[in-house]
Amino acid sequence: MGGIVDLADDIRSGRTSSEEAVTACMEHVDLHDRKLESFLSRDRTYAVKRARSIDEARARGDGLGLLAGVPLAVKDNLCTTFSRTTCGSKMLGRFESIYNAHVVQQLKSAGAVIVGKTNLDEFAMGSSTEHSAFAATRNPWNRLCVPGGSSGGSAAAVAARLVPGALGSDTGGSIRQPASFCGVVGLKPSYGRVSRYGLVAFASSLDQIGPITTDVRDAALLLQIIAGHDDRDSTSVNAAVPDYPAAIDRSLKGTRVGVAREYFGEGLNTEVADAVHAALDAMRRAGAVIVDIHLPHMKYAVACYYLIATAEASSNLARFDGVHYGHRTGSPADIVNLYAASRGEAFGAEVKRRIMLGTYALSAGYYEAYYLKALKVRTLIKRDFDAALQQVDVIASPVSPTTAFAIGERLEDPLAMYLADIYTISANLAGICAISVPCGFDSSGLPIGLQLMGPSFGEEKILAVAHQYQQLTDHHKRVPPDFE
Repeated sequence: MGGIVDLADDIRSGRTSSEEAVTACMEHVDLHDRKLESFLSRDRTYAVKRARSIDEARARGDGLGLLAGVPLAVKDNLCTTFSRTTCGSKMLGRFESIYNAHVVQQLKSAGAVIVGKTNLDEFAMGSSTEHSAFAATRNPWNRLCVPGGSSGGSAAAVAARLVPGALGSDTGGSIRQPASFCGVVGLKPSYGRVSRYGLVAFASSLDQIGPITTDVRDAALLLQIIAGHDDRDSTSVNAAVPDYPAAIDRSLKGTRVGVAREYFGEGLNTEVADAVHAALDAMRRAGAVIVDIHLPHMKYAVACYYLIATAEASSNLARFDGVHYGHRTGSPADIVNLYAASRGEAFGAEVKRRIMLGTYALSAGYYEAYYLKALKVRTLIKRDFDAALQQVDVIASPVSPTTAFAIGERLEDPLAMYLADIYTISANLAGICAISVPCGFDSSGLPIGLQLMGPSFGEEKILAVAHQYQQLTDHHKRVPPDFE
């Protein structure tokens, strides 16, 4: 299956039909997804019916949207009226939303056909997509390895070419890290660039929705469609949306690419470091200027993130109490038992861990020592990035210290799992934009990602650099052997 831009053009021109594209997509999913478990739900009847309606509109000469019948997938923490929204949790195993998330509606308005909803770590809390209550997703490059998380289902589905693109959410790296592990492009927009209306919240001051695609051009198009102000999200910024697809043709010549030594210290796999340095060398030869920068407070990012994110998770997940909606225990003894049993039965171990960490950080006597201090450190981290991005156009780094690790390898070691996001969480804390783009493979054949970070609302900068880098390489064109 081709990319989003090319497929949309083929459908608009009549070289193929939306029904043909969607049917082929669904057949590919039916054939291959049992190997990956990348989807939690899919609806062939709904998808084909919608595809036919788009083909009929084209035949009538009606105007078609930019996505003109293209099959896409969305992460299952985005509310939809046409399929359940489970968040990968027993708590919401039967939940059916009465409205569509803003980004889902934007995709539909642009003519997309949403063929299914993808797997994730429960409530987007995880870095491997092993914490789903329903299945562990597998990496298409090596099915004994994780695809990353929490948007692992979206990344695996795109990498295996089951769909040409998908949406994920990113709270501390949940788009970029699985994109890196699966060898695809993953973009985290700036905080406030994309409406979070209809996204089931994990950590409200960190969450953002973004695209996962096979190349940067497709990511730019999806961002163009989902970005913009939405009155229903109080954190959505009312700012003009640039023409992202047009911005990607900007030359690398003279572009200042910042490299911070803080990203190349202890714990970084040698093969990952070599691939990132090779990418920097390729950009230098194309005319980019590599500049050394310093991010002195990045060493506190993991501790800062896991205080703020868990505190917000504790607050956001309090609504799932067995009373209003979601799982309710059977025959509770009293109201206290109703709350305790409902939450105990329906939440998984990782979600419980984060709720307890966050509740502790917010409790009397610890709020100022932990949560309030973390907020102050977050400000220092943001200032570091603001200062650095006055010196350079973008900042380059690895996405993750390693390539994809084995399924089950880190389940009993939460700290090792959390450190998989050590290079990505600072962009969420600072509220800036960041993208993962394939930059090589390790000796085991597993993909490696290059991270490019830009200023807040500077998506056109990182998209341009990422696209120009892709013109120098063919890493993004490689397809996992079993899915060619």
